Amino acid sequence: MLPRGRIARTAIALTSLAALAACGDEAAGTAAPATPAGGQPSPAATVAASPERTPEVIDAPATPLPSPTVAKTQRRVQIYSGPATVPLSPAPDTGRGSTVVQLNGTASGDIGTYVADGKGMTLYRFDKDTAKPSKSSCNGDCTRTWPPLLIRSPGQIYPSGINPKLIGYVERADGTCQVTIGGWPVYRFAKDTKPGDINGQGVGGTWFAISPTGGRTRPLPEVISVPTTAAAR
Repeated sequence: MLPRGRIARTAIALTSLAALAACGDEAAGTAAPATPAGGQPSPAATVAASPERTPEVIDAPATPLPSPTVAKTQRRVQIYSGPATVPLSPAPDTGRGSTVVQLNGTASGDIGTYVADGKGMTLYRFDKDTAKPSKSSCNGDCTRTWPPLLIRSPGQIYPSGINPKLIGYVERADGTCQVTIGGWPVYRFAKDTKPGDINGQGVGGTWFAISPTGGRTRPLPEVISVPTTAAAR
């Protein structure tokens, strides 16, 4: 039989082990926040805020250009109020002109604003033609150097920078239809080889790039050659 004092010490030890086991179970579960030395409670844990996301900017869809309307009709040729807003697919040119013609007002520092076709080639007027009534005086061999701009019906003409009311066509001697601006028949020049060329300006004193109103554009500025200074002897 154990002495009474040993029994008491054994009971205290068992009680302490039970208390330690209970703390261990709690630690294995949800741990209580630790208290640092000095008795001050530890600061609450902070969760780092996620960085703000920059809102995605979505461009608004571009406003489609309004489709041009028919401003004028001459028999089976329609002249529109502005340039086409979709790619044009004219019928193949059979030598009697295209079924679709684009006319563009084009600025030039040398001669002022003139009219070019849809490919950027300069268009001209001939002083020996007449506007009232519209009549071409360039026929036969003349047309090899100055091909007329033809429109074939049923046709469509789309101007940009030109009043559509000033646009029409005149029937030529060979039965083809030539585009007119302000009543004046318009032509290309065979020696213009790329967009922007104005090699026909002032030829013979009668050929000039045509303005958006059908008038002449101003002559090219004269090139003044400066004589070179003779070398000192």
